[in-house]
Amino acid sequence: MISLKKLIESNQEELLRGTLRAYRAALEAMGNSGVQACPPAGAQLQLGLWNLQRQLVEQATSHLVEETEGRVAAELQQWGERSAEYYRGKTEEFKEIMIIMAHTAEAVGDRDQRYSTQFTEFTTRLQTLASMDDLAKIRDSLVSSANELQAGVNQMAQDGEAVVTQMRGQLHQYQVRLEEAERQASVDSLTGLQNRRRIEAVLELRVEQGRAFSAMMFDLNGFKQVNDTYGHMAGDEVLKQFATELRGAFRPLDDVGRWGGDEFIVVLDCGLEDARRHVERVRKWVFGDYAVQGDGPARKLSVDASVGVAAWREGETIAEMLARADRDMYQQKKAVGRKTTPV
Repeated sequence: MISLKKLIESNQEELLRGTLRAYRAALEAMGNSGVQACPPAGAQLQLGLWNLQRQLVEQATSHLVEETEGRVAAELQQWGERSAEYYRGKTEEFKEIMIIMAHTAEAVGDRDQRYSTQFTEFTTRLQTLASMDDLAKIRDSLVSSANELQAGVNQMAQDGEAVVTQMRGQLHQYQVRLEEAERQASVDSLTGLQNRRRIEAVLELRVEQGRAFSAMMFDLNGFKQVNDTYGHMAGDEVLKQFATELRGAFRPLDDVGRWGGDEFIVVLDCGLEDARRHVERVRKWVFGDYAVQGDGPARKLSVDASVGVAAWREGETIAEMLARADRDMYQQKKAVGRKTTPV
């Protein structure tokens, strides 16, 4: 009879593969749960965990498996922080609206109390009239009281309209502030393009609607060399100029954003072939010589980027689609090497 130890040794490779499959499945489940718990923060967690899965497939070393544990913990911590920040923001919005409503209710209560006192005094006067014998005085008093009552009712209606108008004005001001805060929260401060958070929301909406779309990922070639050689001011100028040129190469309804660092993304409502034609136009009109000031004298830099393109497939997650675009971009990156160099 074969011993348990020999059985394990003879099947060690198969056991390792099975363990890695279970590990990758656990990472995928974590990403899906993160999206369900907090969609705005979950997409980034899902993409980060998918990249870890890909590395485990390509290079399953014991060191990488040990390192993955810490990276998973870091991804989950970042997801937790982003989720907490998102829900804190929603809590503040709700609290401000409730404060506006409370102030309005208080104003309405004060108004009703004021008119309740007036109506009580009016009722007392009517009761006094019942004990009077002079019909002329009764008639004059009734006319006077009726006029006061009508004036009170009219004033009450006007006050009610004023309260409603004031409330509408407060809510409108809050809505304007909220829209401006949302706009700022969705814009990259350096380039003015849509930021990663906004692009993730755009992608989620398209998937929910089942719309056909494609994503183009851009990674500037040799950007680190620009920062190291000419300084970060020159690097920021390159990013801003590239963002402006990239935005100009697409229609207003296309979503153009900065994904992070020197990576950019464009989301188009089209299939893969049309997206690839857009890439060729970008190569022609966006890539090229840029005049950059930086810390010293103006200089020309030749700027281009590696580009990855993927079209969304029905039933596919955002992370899976972006991972395909990322692989496509990475293959180009390895082929071209660093190309952003002084002219």
